[in-house]
Amino acid sequence: MNTANKLTMIRVLLIPAFLAVLYIGFFGSSYVAMGIFIAAGLTDIADGYIARQRNQVTDFGKLMDPLADKILVLSAMLWFLEQGIMPAWAVLIVVVREFLVTALRLIAVDNGRVIAAAASGKVKTVVTMFCLTVMFLELQPWMVHACIAAITMTTVASGVEYYVKNRDIFDWKKL
Repeated sequence: MNTANKLTMIRVLLIPAFLAVLYIGFFGSSYVAMGIFIAAGLTDIADGYIARQRNQVTDFGKLMDPLADKILVLSAMLWFLEQGIMPAWAVLIVVVREFLVTALRLIAVDNGRVIAAAASGKVKTVVTMFCLTVMFLELQPWMVHACIAAITMTTVASGVEYYVKNRDIFDWKKL
């Protein structure tokens, strides 16, 4: 297993540790969980960089890297939902966007085309990871609301961009 894939596996293994710390709930556990979340996010940055620099792009990485990201982010969001910090509608927007973009990519692959990550998707990921990290700090309610708004807006914007830029893959006459 190459270095990039090892980092992806570390991220996958950090997810249950992240959740365990949150659910065990000791003094300062939210800060420990935030540290694990940040570490997992850093492995995402590192594995992508290493994979491109060393030409270590693999089928495993193409599958597991985005899947690990989605599971990590949704784990944090579901925790915040359970704690009454994040509303269900905001989590649902993120989940629906992920399903729609994945569906779009599957249709594209079926048509012999690969849809690469758009810049807006990368911005969405950075904003989401940053905002979720900020939400662990238990700051003022307005900051949490601002983070939820930022996550929601970048999620919708990137989802719309994927569909607008790739609308030609649909055969509207067959729909």
